[in-house]
Amino acid sequence: MNVVNVTKDAVKPVLDSLGYELVDVEYGKQYGQNTLTVFIYKDGGVSLDDCETVSRALDPIMDELDPTSGAPYSFNVSSPGLDRPFKTQRDFERNYGTEVEVKLYAPMMGKKLYEGILKEKRDNVFTIVDKGKEITIECSKAAYVRPLVKFE
Repeated sequence: MNVVNVTKDAVKPVLDSLGYELVDVEYGKQYGQNTLTVFIYKDGGVSLDDCETVSRALDPIMDELDPTSGAPYSFNVSSPGLDRPFKTQRDFERNYGTEVEVKLYAPMMGKKLYEGILKEKRDNVFTIVDKGKEITIECSKAAYVRPLVKFE
């Protein structure tokens, strides 16, 4: 049984009914213990109260589901954060027209790191505008695409 996929399938309908979007589910070791984290999104941002509301709604479902087949784990509900990588088509669409940072697995045109305005994503490619020049990149070549966070 795949913990992440089973959890996604179980929690998505509940999140939809509560008005939240499922961004991702992660399962792995964190601080020496198994941790299962559900990342949620809603327009206007996710507050601590939102995380608590969702956690309370999902707790009984997770207890019944037992996604880890009895192995102990810590369950968390979280906002994805300001600089989290885009994972879904919706993530890309929500960020059209914003500045992004793209890190590639291997250099393209002599660079592995690009910054630009996200123009679009279609199928398995996305386009950014960097200094007025459009650059189209295959999704499989990008280690990540995420919002460019500038500290001033």
